Amino acid sequence: MAINVPPPKYAVVVNAVQQRIEDGTYAPGTAIPSETQLMAEFDTSRPTVVRALGILQQDGWIESQQGKGRFVKGRPSPAAQQSADRMLELLDQGEEADVTLLRVGAIMTPNRAAVALELESDTPVILRRRLVESEVGPVELSSLYVPVELAAGTDIGRKAPLPDGVLQHLKARKGIDFDHATERISARLPTAEEAELLRIDERDAVLTVLVTVFDRSGDPRFAVDVVIPAVRHELEGSFPLR
Repeated sequence: MAINVPPPKYAVVVNAVQQRIEDGTYAPGTAIPSETQLMAEFDTSRPTVVRALGILQQDGWIESQQGKGRFVKGRPSPAAQQSADRMLELLDQGEEADVTLLRVGAIMTPNRAAVALELESDTPVILRRRLVESEVGPVELSSLYVPVELAAGTDIGRKAPLPDGVLQHLKARKGIDFDHATERISARLPTAEEAELLRIDERDAVLTVLVTVFDRSGDPRFAVDVVIPAVRHELEGSFPLR
């Protein structure tokens, strides 16, 4: 007998708001219902509504204006889709010939990853640090952080390449139903170690991309922190003017 598992409440809110934007119920530029109104309509808590609105804003459906509320932007632009495609490529990437494993093992969670995963900074996680190269040189230095209990029973802690991406590996080994991911992009100067590994000058800027992956319950399960040399990357996107 098939068992139908209802979607989590935050996903119900996300899907409903997206549908209303698609069909014109919520037109671009108009305010969406308040948190209190959405709580009443969907019979759910404020944290659930806030989580749903955060996903909608992250994905480009709505925007927040301080002191005024949240407003409809419309269907996300192709640039937003390109960002999603970039995240999926990162999560689906296997550790093949162009990937060098630099370190695998248990560490105390760095602060940046601890915040993303909602963990105490002294919580142990499994780190997989790898360097990706192409014909132009190193193009990506990434650190995967997986809580120890989630990594148990998988190959995440083994010092051997993963043939499939971390997302598919954890799905297959742990049966987790992943739901969505968030992406935070910033720029800074590299550390001395990063500059050496990426073969760039310490004065050359790097982009950092922190991807956090959530399950259907809205809980963060693992994170990937990527350092990209700006001199070897060009970000391109398109967007509507109306």
